[in-house]
Amino acid sequence: MRLDKVTKKGTKCKIKAIKAKDALRYKLLDMGFVEGADCEVIRSAPLLDPIELKIHKYLLALRKSEASLIEVEVL
Repeated sequence: MRLDKVTKKGTKCKIKAIKAKDALRYKLLDMGFVEGADCEVIRSAPLLDPIELKIHKYLLALRKSEASLIEVEVL
């Protein structure tokens, strides 16, 4: 499942793969989106873009276009 499809508040998931290329891939890796990391949906904007996530004890917002490049497993 892709991360952009996980929009329900409180849903926890585990990162399985990053499908992004080049600079965007490094940006996501630097933000903590590494394989095996756990993340939780904190909230979604009214139009579901962006999504606020908690990963590695900090909060960040991610665009749906970026989230669609991250494969996750819902826990």
